[in-house]
Amino acid sequence: METIIKGLKTNRSFAITTGLVLFLLAIAALAPVLAPYDPTFANMSDAYMDPSGSHLFGTDKLGRDCFSRVLYGGRSSLTGVLCLVFCVFAVGTTLGVLSGYFGGKVDIIIMRFSDMMISFPGMILAIAVAGVMGGSLLNAIIALTIVSWTKYARLARSMVMKIKRRDFVDAAIVNGGTSSHILWTHILPNILPMMVITAASDIGGLMMELAGLSFLGFGAQPPAPEWGLMLNEGRQQLQTAPWLMIFPGLAIFVTVVIFNLWGDNLRDVLDPRNDVED
Repeated sequence: METIIKGLKTNRSFAITTGLVLFLLAIAALAPVLAPYDPTFANMSDAYMDPSGSHLFGTDKLGRDCFSRVLYGGRSSLTGVLCLVFCVFAVGTTLGVLSGYFGGKVDIIIMRFSDMMISFPGMILAIAVAGVMGGSLLNAIIALTIVSWTKYARLARSMVMKIKRRDFVDAAIVNGGTSSHILWTHILPNILPMMVITAASDIGGLMMELAGLSFLGFGAQPPAPEWGLMLNEGRQQLQTAPWLMIFPGLAIFVTVVIFNLWGDNLRDVLDPRNDVED
């Protein structure tokens, strides 16, 4: 935390991108205050209205205000992707640490299962899992977690295998340190910066995948406002009502760019390339 605070003071790019991330989160949190209309309220007499002063982003086929739906869609999309990143981070890092530290049969079981998961195309497997479980945002998060944890597990495993050979870990073992004490005190603090950077850098990509599942009908379901679902709902009217795809698409584009830039700057601040500390 001290490193991040220092980075905000010394790294201008990191400070700017952090401000933009907080701005996006604030907009999502304040959607009920900022949205001028109920995002699910249908008024067929207002269907397909062009963007105007009363409807900044126009209306859809049911007369729902697209500006309100984009704002509420930010809540759904950002909440979904942050939950997804946390799940992938937690599952992958935990399994990778256990595999790298204990080795033996634990390592063989986890890594062989990881190899099996990697052998399938990730998005295709996620579609299959989400299709079996049924379309919902929660099921889409579970499906993407199942296919995305292997990257984190392998990274955590390789780092743990390197760190556990260090002298300070040997000294902790000689002094009677338990496995749980060594993991919490010596292993995790040294791998977390790289794992956090990896998670931050993956937010944009995972948002695209989550929106992709919703676009295909395996994520959020109508009438929920969600950016990927809104793209799917507007694709048939691309020529007659292009705003139905333009504004949700821009929202995804801007959000992904901001999070990608933030992840790159976070890497510069934390700088995990430095030698691990004891």
